[in-house]
Amino acid sequence: MSTVIVTGCAGFIGSHLCDRLLASGHEVIGLDAMTGNYPRWVKERNLRAAAGHPKFHFMEVDLCAGDLEELARRAAVVFHLAALPGVRSSWGTSFADYLGGNVLATQRLLETVKNLDAIRRPTVVYASSSSVYGDMEGPLAEDAPTSPRSPYGVSKLAAEQLCRLYASEFGIRAVSLRYFTVFGPRQRPDMAVHRFIRAALCSQPVTVYGDGEQTRDFTYVGDVVDANLAAAELGRAGDVFNIGGGNRASVNDLLAIIESVCSVAVQRQVCPAQPGDVRRTYADMEKAAARLAFRPQVGLTEGIERQVADMRRLYGRQS
Repeated sequence: MSTVIVTGCAGFIGSHLCDRLLASGHEVIGLDAMTGNYPRWVKERNLRAAAGHPKFHFMEVDLCAGDLEELARRAAVVFHLAALPGVRSSWGTSFADYLGGNVLATQRLLETVKNLDAIRRPTVVYASSSSVYGDMEGPLAEDAPTSPRSPYGVSKLAAEQLCRLYASEFGIRAVSLRYFTVFGPRQRPDMAVHRFIRAALCSQPVTVYGDGEQTRDFTYVGDVVDANLAAAELGRAGDVFNIGGGNRASVNDLLAIIESVCSVAVQRQVCPAQPGDVRRTYADMEKAAARLAFRPQVGLTEGIERQVADMRRLYGRQS
């Protein structure tokens, strides 16, 4: 089994990916800057299973400053999930942080891989975002025009284009995956599904931006892990794939499912739609199905049930 690197290993998707890789026998080097975008104890909880595994090696590293060469030389694959997330928080002066965490960190990683002997270069699987598209009226394929509506989306698209550039100019096997609204256990506290479930479990009102009829293509985290593993094995240099869950639903539909699973009614506080929030997302996944044999397995209700169970443990709520 090979040695792999997971950047952003203490995060939502990264920690699930580490668990799956370790279960498959790989040696995993987990890198995370442990930034303060949400509490450190939550990130440490995410890593609880991996931290006890003899083949897991954790390093608290800022990708913009740390020495990456020796680590990259050891790895067969770098799963690059580290990023500064959040659409609404990416406006204003904070964009400098997004440039550092999302664009410069990716460029530095790619430059490190480029400088290795060709035979030692790992595959890079980059976590991009459906935010690169902007609004979608119907399902969009990977060759559709990109028009992000937030500085966050701009930063993810810039990093994705760097992956394509290093693939075409230097032959680095860099593959980008455009995630569509990932949910499930360990989801970040700032994300909508987490906030809605927490409100339901804690008998608190929830804020809904706009009329609640905006739709998302919800994707279960375990399916995203499947896509990462397939991309590492089957992806080619410069490839881009949509990774959606086939679970299109409105915010109002999502809240109704959460209310049903939690057996409560959630009070809604309606606020104006926020800058950068797209009206709908919809993934065309023909390419991922054909090239990666990717087919999502977990439906929205089943995934919500799993996330609710995890959050009951997280917040100590049984009701």
